[in-house]
Amino acid sequence: MNENTEALRETVSANIKKHREHKGLTQEKLAEKSGISANMVNDIEGCRTWISDKTLVNLASALDVEIYRLFLPLTASDNEITQTVVKDLAKNLQKIHKDLNTNFETALKSMGVKG
Repeated sequence: MNENTEALRETVSANIKKHREHKGLTQEKLAEKSGISANMVNDIEGCRTWISDKTLVNLASALDVEIYRLFLPLTASDNEITQTVVKDLAKNLQKIHKDLNTNFETALKSMGVKG
């Protein structure tokens, strides 16, 4: 396994544990809520196994967190995380705005309306 893969696994595992503990859940309770075994939760948090996309979605849902938060480096401050999220949202909103304008103009033209 390469260094980046190992770092990603460690980050996701640590974040799952951090969010679980923040919610006051035991590994058993998280397992029950996410539909996986307690042994699997233990192995994930201990970096002994990797998780499927379905399991990742189920864990994030059980922890009531957005999936992307499980990938954020533990060293990032809340302010840095907020700035990153806001930048990403701004980019997405700009793209949506551009797409809406383009589609709206195209629809008007197809109806013979001049913009």
